[in-house]
Amino acid sequence: MPYIKADRRNFFDFAITSLVHNLKFGSDDQNRAGDLNYIITRVFKEVYADKDCYKTYNERIGVLECCKLELYRRAISEYENLKAIENGDV
Repeated sequence: MPYIKADRRNFFDFAITSLVHNLKFGSDDQNRAGDLNYIITRVFKEVYADKDCYKTYNERIGVLECCKLELYRRAISEYENLKAIENGDV
């Protein structure tokens, strides 16, 4: 999770809340991953329009990688630890 200051969060939260609502109630399990992929791709395409160079490609990959790692750190590893306790370790 990028730990940005509250005023920066407030700047984006209304749009994010609306987007999340649309994803929760306008997508189904079969389409949700594709919808999220579309949204992320569109945001990156718009934010980085006319900025095709190694630096911005590297920045985009870095953002995605850090999001992946933060999801793993905050949610998946905790889930895996719980399942290891419930089912026994490997």
